[in-house]
Amino acid sequence: MGGYQFLLCIKLLKILNLPRMRVYEVATFYTMFMRKPTGKYHVQICTTTPCWLRGSDEILEAIKKNLKLEVGETSKDMLWTLSEVECLGACVNAPMVQINDDYYEDLTVEATNEILDELKSGGKPAPGPRSGRFAAEPIGEPTSLKSEPLGPGVGVRADL
Repeated sequence: MGGYQFLLCIKLLKILNLPRMRVYEVATFYTMFMRKPTGKYHVQICTTTPCWLRGSDEILEAIKKNLKLEVGETSKDMLWTLSEVECLGACVNAPMVQINDDYYEDLTVEATNEILDELKSGGKPAPGPRSGRFAAEPIGEPTSLKSEPLGPGVGVRADL
C-alpha cells in the first residue's frame, strides 16, 4: 500500500468512526504510508546500525548529490523522493536502499550512482546484492552447511 494515502486515510477514519489521531499515529509510524505525494521513484535509505557500520552515510551523501535532494524532499518534476528509514530487514547485505518495491544491497557509492543513473535514463536496474553474491549467501564461500544433509531419523532416539 505504498504511495500517497492521506485522502484514503481521511475516508477510512470517517467510515470507521475513528479519531483523527489514531489514523495519524499509524500513518506516522509506518514508513509505507505517505502523508504527502511522492515522486515516481521513492528512494529509501536505511541508516540504522548495520547499514551505518557498512557505509550508509557515504551512500546517503552520494544519493543527495546525485539527485540534488535532501532527506524528506521530492524533486520538482515529481520523479524522486528521498527518505531516511529505519531497518528494512536486509542487514546481512548492508548497506542497502529500497527504491519503490526493489531492494539494492551491498552498495558502494559507485554502485549507488550507477543504479540512480540507470533509472534516470529510463532503465530498470536489477535488484539485489551488488557484490556478486546470491541473496544473503556469505561473501567468499559458505561457512556452514557444507556437507550433505543427514537422512531422516538420524539423531532421533530409537524409542520415539
